[in-house]
Amino acid sequence: MMEKITAIIPTFNEEVHIKEAIESVLWCDEIIVVDSFSTDKTAEIVRSFPQVKFLEHEYEHSAAQKNWTIPQASHPWIFLLDADERPTPELIAEVKEVVKAGTKYSGFWIYRRNNFMGKRINYSGWQSDKVIRLFKKAECKYQNKHVHAEIESTGEISILKHKLIHYTYKDLHSYLKKADRYTTWGAQDRFQKFQKVGRNIGLPYLVLRPFGRFIRHYFWRLGFLDGTHGFVVSALAAYNVFIRAVKIWRLQNGEKMEDPFKK
Repeated sequence: MMEKITAIIPTFNEEVHIKEAIESVLWCDEIIVVDSFSTDKTAEIVRSFPQVKFLEHEYEHSAAQKNWTIPQASHPWIFLLDADERPTPELIAEVKEVVKAGTKYSGFWIYRRNNFMGKRINYSGWQSDKVIRLFKKAECKYQNKHVHAEIESTGEISILKHKLIHYTYKDLHSYLKKADRYTTWGAQDRFQKFQKVGRNIGLPYLVLRPFGRFIRHYFWRLGFLDGTHGFVVSALAAYNVFIRAVKIWRLQNGEKMEDPFKK
């Protein structure tokens, strides 16, 4: 008998995406949306789906939100979906087959096909973008950190063949707003790490890290093949590294930094 799957969708102000996100996981046996007290129409849209379990929980960071929600699932398998992601029909069929057949693996990486400001990005460092989105509830949890937290597992992790479609950053405003949040969280994580080893950053860190990031994305990771979009992706990646570095520097100089998510 095929084990059942719970889909989990974390949200905050996702009225643009949430309807299609829910519709894309109606094949799952249970759907949970965990919301961080959205101020737009997200909650209203979710409640229009009677089969969806709607939870609200105070947001600390992405990993903490997911780790709080996972135990609420009724079924042994979790399919975790960000609101701006969509599984393709091929991926859905593959997920069903893996769960039906049974597997020794605790979870699976899934590659993402990224769309940035209206264009599919094939290079620019995103060609190897993958996330763990299918995993066993009892064997997996997220790392306890603010940014880029991934699954920690008691078992082996494999990889699926088919991809998620990721509609990331439809415009510059949404990018910069999210960048403020993530660079603050990233700076706080690194500040604590550097503090433990007594490391202070200075001009070389502020100059070389962003420059190296641009070179990596635009040249080594073939961003130039994505045209203008590739240049923008690479430049914004360097901008993120620079702003994060400045925030680390300011934290090390005693400046207080409020969590942008809670403003």
